[in-house]
Formats: sequence, C-alpha cells, structure tokens
Amino acid sequence: MKKLEGKIALITGGNSGIGLATAKRFVDEGAYVFITGRREAELAEAVKQIGTNVSGVRGDVANARDLDRLFAQIEHEKGALDIVFANAGIALRAPLGKITEEDFDSVFGVNVKGVLFTVQKALPLLRDGASIILNASIVASKGWAEWSVYSATKAALRSFARTWAADLKDRGIRVNAVSPGVIDTQGLNELLVSSGAGAHPVKALALAAGVPLGRPGTPDEVARAVVFLASDDSSYVTGIELFVDGGIAQV
Repeated sequence: MKKLEGKIALITGGNSGIGLATAKRFVDEGAYVFITGRREAELAEAVKQIGTNVSGVRGDVANARDLDRLFAQIEHEKGALDIVFANAGIALRAPLGKITEEDFDSVFGVNVKGVLFTVQKALPLLRDGASIILNASIVASKGWAEWSVYSATKAALRSFARTWAADLKDRGIRVNAVSPGVIDTQGLNELLVSSGAGAHPVKALALAAGVPLGRPGTPDEVARAVVFLASDDSSYVTGIELFVDGGIAQV
C-alpha cells in the first residue's frame, strides 16, 4: 500500500522547486494534492507536470482573501484535509544597514504571517491525526552574513513547530519542520546570480559553505523527507526539525 493512499494534501508554493517535487512525490504515494502559486502560467505548468490527482489554486499566502478562497475550494472539492505542507516562502539577501522596511514586511508577510494563517485557516478542515509540515531552513541555525531577515523568518517557523505541536496535541495533529540546506533550485540560483555569483552559484555555495557531502541537495531529496513526516512512518514524531542539509548544520 502506498504511504499516503487516500490522503488529501495542501502544498503552498507547489508550483516550483521543493513544493513541486513534493507534490509529485505525494501523488506517487497515493494522495490528492492541492497546490498554490502566485503565477498563473507557472501553476498551470506544474499541474500539467504532476498530471493527475491535483488541483492548482492561484493565490498569495500573505493575502487573507486568497487563503479564504483556497480553503473554500478545498472544502467544496474534498471536504477535508489530512496534510498541510506550508512551503511557500521568499528569500532576501541584504546586509544590515541596507535592509528596507519594505524588504522586512515582504519577507515576514509571506514566510511568517503567510504560514501562520495558512495553518490557522486550515484547522477546521484538518482531520484529527493530520500532519502539518513547515518548510524552515538551516539558516535559522547558521549565522551567514546578509541573510538576517530571511533567517529570522525561518527561526520563527522552527518555534511554530514546537508551540503548535503542543497546541494541537489533543487532536493528535503532528507538527514538524523540515530544514533544507543548500538545495539546487531555480529560485536559489536566481537569487545568488543577482547577488553576483558565478556560473554555477548553488554548487559554488555548497562548496564554499563546506557541505560535508560535497554537493548541493536536490528538491526531490527534501520531498522524500516531507513524505516521511506526512506519513504514518512518522506517527510518533512531532515538534522536531528534520535537517536535509548534507550535514552542513550538523558537523
């Protein structure tokens, strides 16, 4: 039997990168998946790639009306949820002294406010015994220059996993965080290129940062860890931070 047979899942930011890889894995494991994204064309392409047992809902997790519309559609189509992977996020690289109020509001709006209200608005649809996974990051544990605002948002998500695990224990709902390391995604490559990195910026970052495995990770490697946290394989696991980082935050 497949690990997620008959489960209904939501993946925010499921139109690219880790979110898209996880959506594909969820469907392969028997789940029906709702994915969100802000860009209509990219969302449609992601739905096409996944191919079956998927609905795409355009929207911004930082927008309360978009979230209300999302959960209304899930309720209408499926009536309940078993898994939420709060994956949508944006990154900012700026040194202290160059951070603007707009930068702060944008990153915290998506990465913290967006995650909080995604999960809170999902609660009426979540079945008892459901699984919530938050996409955090190794940057919450590292002190990399120029990443302070982004790192702070991911530290907030690590805290959410602990406190929400306590808040939801009476319903048997498990809440965990997955913390990727240097992962070879288009978004990270574009961010590093815009900051002046070279031809293979993610690979260069992995080597420069001293990843013990000597390479960046792939979105699918993170997706497999998310499947574990979403499935009954992790039935006695809650409140944890699962690093998928090639050892960079461990040794």
